[in-house]
Amino acid sequence: DDDEIDRETIMRSLAKERVSNPIVTATDGVAALDLLRGTESEPALEKPYIVILDWNMPRMNGLEFLEELRQDEALRETIVLVLTTSADETDIGDAYRHLVAGYIVKESAGREFLALIELLDVYWRVVELPA
Repeated sequence: DDDEIDRETIMRSLAKERVSNPIVTATDGVAALDLLRGTESEPALEKPYIVILDWNMPRMNGLEFLEELRQDEALRETIVLVLTTSADETDIGDAYRHLVAGYIVKESAGREFLALIELLDVYWRVVELPA
């Protein structure tokens, strides 16, 4: 997420719900791919993980990120949940065509945001993720 306030809200909510998984953030799709793939100076992020993707990011938006992710043999099975401000039907359709596990509009989550974070925690603990 490129919005620092949204990123901090998510981090506080995860802490409030006592989600103990390590949390790694990136400000755009290019930085996220670098985290997942690794760079010359940093190793790739260790699997399993879940990507929470903002659709509207600078440099590489959510759709571009998904296209790149799904073409990468090592990353194509990554679990991705979209959490964004865009309620555009085209964006939603594009996301699901790129096999996201869910598409959540931030405004729709509203007061239920903590329940969403709890759902993510349960999802992480219950669902078997690819290694």
